[in-house]
Amino acid sequence: MSGFSSFRDLAGYGRRELARDLPAGLAVAFLAVPQGVAYALIAGIPPAMGLYAATLPALLASLLRSSRHVVAGPTNAVSLLVGSAVAIHADLDPATMAVTLALMVGVIQVTAGGLRLGALVDWISAPVVLGYITGAGLLIGLGQLHNVTGTVGGTGRVDQKLLTWVGGLGDADLLSIGVALGTAVVIVVLRKLNRRLPGAILAMAGAIALTMVLGLDERGLTTIADVSVIEGGLPALTLPDLSLVQVLLPTAVAVAVLSMVESSSVARDIASRSGQRLALSSEFLGEGVANLSAAFLGAYPVTGSLSRSALNEREGAATRASGMMAAVVVMGGVVLAGPLLNFTPIASLAGLLLVVAVGLVHTDHIRRVMRSHLADKLSFVVTVAGCMTLHLDQAIYLGVGISLVSYLRQARLVRFRDLVVDGSGRLREVSPRGRRIEDGSFVSDAVQYCAHVHVLNVQGSLFFGAAGELQAALDEVMATRATVLVLRLKRARHLDVTISDVLVAASRQLSAEGRHLMIVGLTSSAHRYLDEVGTLDELGRDKVFARSRDHWFAALEEAVQHALELAGQPESPYADWLAGRDLAG
Repeated sequence: MSGFSSFRDLAGYGRRELARDLPAGLAVAFLAVPQGVAYALIAGIPPAMGLYAATLPALLASLLRSSRHVVAGPTNAVSLLVGSAVAIHADLDPATMAVTLALMVGVIQVTAGGLRLGALVDWISAPVVLGYITGAGLLIGLGQLHNVTGTVGGTGRVDQKLLTWVGGLGDADLLSIGVALGTAVVIVVLRKLNRRLPGAILAMAGAIALTMVLGLDERGLTTIADVSVIEGGLPALTLPDLSLVQVLLPTAVAVAVLSMVESSSVARDIASRSGQRLALSSEFLGEGVANLSAAFLGAYPVTGSLSRSALNEREGAATRASGMMAAVVVMGGVVLAGPLLNFTPIASLAGLLLVVAVGLVHTDHIRRVMRSHLADKLSFVVTVAGCMTLHLDQAIYLGVGISLVSYLRQARLVRFRDLVVDGSGRLREVSPRGRRIEDGSFVSDAVQYCAHVHVLNVQGSLFFGAAGELQAALDEVMATRATVLVLRLKRARHLDVTISDVLVAASRQLSAEGRHLMIVGLTSSAHRYLDEVGTLDELGRDKVFARSRDHWFAALEEAVQHALELAGQPESPYADWLAGRDLAG
């Protein structure tokens, strides 16, 4: 699927779609404004650059990518990586560095998309991504402590920054502490009262109002205007500095890799619920074009935002137009009300970022990984440690290296075969290549498929490197109207958290559509692993059939019998096969 073929969600666009897209777009825009300013603070660049990143770049990404729900723009993880580079190269102009990075990241992503390298993100495991996100959350929280207390921030390693902060607590500003904690409390309370309320922008608006009415800036409260003034109107044209390419190349590659992994993870997560099919290469192309535009618009590298994309989906967006509308609203806000943002207290943004930092530490996911294999545990722990002790671009390379080593150790060929009943009533394996979809069902010139139950045989090493292949195979079957998908994991090995997530996502999607996923043939070790990480409960224990010692096809027979009952189809080639097995028995 090309990126342009995905425009079909805009075909016949009318009032019904507008009624769903406009509220979603407004909600996303209300979240994008405070996040854009706050994330620019993390990146160590002028706040206006964070706002500009949520305008034209976000619009182009929504227009060109294959996902209709993912919203691009500034994100916390990429901002932290940019901020690390700004800190390392303190002698360079941060704004020039930022636009040059955007250009380099855009070129890398467009090249990756053009070469159809989307599958490369499958080589980076879920524990590595979780480790980076967790490390980013810790670094963001620790990095804002001095803004909360209104004291001098330290430089260097994490321990050095903490020592500097602790040493300056004697000069802590109670007004800054009150504004920061007040902002955080307002956001958390509003979120608990109603998740649809734009808590971040309401808290920031309240802080701006108090600053202007009470003159808090005149009482020593640091505001955005003290850091870098936001001018009203459209952003001026910017030109990247190509002489910085060699200096920034390691960071640009790290940002591109992180951006592609983060964006594809967000897209896949939403697609698992929406049922939309993705083209990862088109995702990269769309995001690459967005970053190229950011380089000339005074912005910095963008990627798919988890929080804004999830909000877009939750608000019921129907098409990609919602993300485009959000970008237009943000641009209008910058033009009409940009100068008002100059009164935003830095402490208020720090309070917002503390809430963001806490939200990035997903304790339930961490517990799940720590119950997994030793390789998953090491990947997570080492990546977190790398974030805390190394430059962030080096931490990214460390995580990629861990994933590649694990991939090379465990890589095996994964084979997918359909299990069908031939003319003599026997079960046989056939290649999926010979089938096609007609009227919502698989048909083939060689064999007869059952329209309501499909049995897919999977054999090989099912670890994170095979997640993309498994997802593609499941998507093909889920594109039919089959009521039950029976997944036979024949001698499947090395199941991990990433594969488990794919199975759970497929089960949820089918369940939402009134259909079913059944797992059969698990070895005792695979069954035990899925039980330990909680996947059996997610899938439904009544739909998982472990390998039986009674006879070779005992578990498959039981699963197929249950599948036929769920489908309400007593007449089926599989029913004939079961009858033949009974006679033979």
